[in-house]
Amino acid sequence: QVQLVESGGGLVQAGGSLRLSCAASGRIFSVNNMGWYRQAPGKQRELVAVIASGGLTNYADSVRGRFTISRDNAKNTQYLQMNSLKPEDTAVYYCNADVRSVPRGYEYTYWGQGTQVTVSS
Repeated sequence: QVQLVESGGGLVQAGGSLRLSCAASGRIFSVNNMGWYRQAPGKQRELVAVIASGGLTNYADSVRGRFTISRDNAKNTQYLQMNSLKPEDTAVYYCNADVRSVPRGYEYTYWGQGTQVTVSS
């Protein structure tokens, strides 16, 4: 089994910064895409940023230029640096990762438990 553990959420004032981490552990042979999603109250979960195993990234328009996704492949860990935070960034942030547990095995998507980010105005 594979577990994703997130950390780094909290309360911050508008204009501030936070850094989220998400560490994958368990039976891991390889990790392909990793990503961050968020869900605000009453809204659907939405993509924030993704990063491929080779480092290619993509961002939602609402966060491009303010957020940076990165990863440490040796540690199976991804990060989300969030700068210039706005009240509308308030949400529960979830990480996910596409993991293969054995060579030539299936790739499954695992999710973290979520971490609350609250930005006050």
